[in-house]
Amino acid sequence: MHRVIGERDPSEIDGELARSLLRSMVRARVFDERAVSLQRRGWMSGYPPFEGAEASQVGAATAMADDDVLVPTYRSNAMQLTRGVPMADVLRFRRGFPEYGSGHDIPVFPQSITIATGIPQAVGIGMGAAYRDTDEAVLCYFGDGATSEGDFHEGLNFAGVFGAPIVFFCENNGWAISTPQTRQTASETIARKADAYGIGRKRVDGNDPIAVYETVREALSAARAGLPVLVESLTHRRGPHTTSDDPSRYRDRASFPEWRTADPIERFREYLRGGDVTDADLVESVRSEAEAELDAAIREAERATRDPDDLFEWTYAESTPVLDREREAVQERLDRHGDPSADENE
Repeated sequence: MHRVIGERDPSEIDGELARSLLRSMVRARVFDERAVSLQRRGWMSGYPPFEGAEASQVGAATAMADDDVLVPTYRSNAMQLTRGVPMADVLRFRRGFPEYGSGHDIPVFPQSITIATGIPQAVGIGMGAAYRDTDEAVLCYFGDGATSEGDFHEGLNFAGVFGAPIVFFCENNGWAISTPQTRQTASETIARKADAYGIGRKRVDGNDPIAVYETVREALSAARAGLPVLVESLTHRRGPHTTSDDPSRYRDRASFPEWRTADPIERFREYLRGGDVTDADLVESVRSEAEAELDAAIREAERATRDPDDLFEWTYAESTPVLDREREAVQERLDRHGDPSADENE
């Protein structure tokens, strides 16, 4: 397993890269904390926290080339933000709006909410890039729970057979909601599953952003040369699976080593300060900047308007009797109670 923290003197690493990674991690943490708070007061219906995975996601996203394609899932907000997706876009999506309302052209696909369904699609994107003989590679993000789905096995098999330029980035936090890894697979590691499909494999300390960056960069290079790679990034979900989950009912943090359960931001900051790579004020200044950015993003997201009729307009080419009744029921409710979003946007 690749690791930098504890095995390499901080003075030996690229200081600008390290500071950039730390800034992105803090910015992502601020977003995550505020998103949970917004959900708790009903601003959005649900939210999947990613606290504890900042190093894993930021390190991987930073390793991507500008033209590389990210295929994310619902918990990969730190990756999207690091790639440049505006905060307001991510917030709007959580309030039921189409993704990427800003109209940006960053090569990031919509979040895959259904477990593992993005994997075969990501392979298809990679196969298309190979067919067109372009330089971009694909990074497909998913959790350890996705490896129990058929889409995972089909995707890896196709990638291996056709040499698709893709990196499968499995963020293994040890739990698929309340199911531990030991109840999902008898394989010693998730990375070893790559052997069955003739693709490369790597395992990395997911709480070490430098190690993740180096591992994913090497994997993307191999993928561009025709060898898909499965990367297993070992992290720990510090919060619940979603804001409707209570992890205290099933999870024992003592089952993981300290390097995996420690706060990745504090761990990385202390490592860098040990080599005078950063100063004590960096985290605080970035947090302040991110809070201001979030304030503006929230205001922008709240200005978005929606027509409830759109829920029915784009469901079928021709409406059905059931759909007509549902449309009428929604309109009756709006006539009786009003549109809450209209008050919010005033």
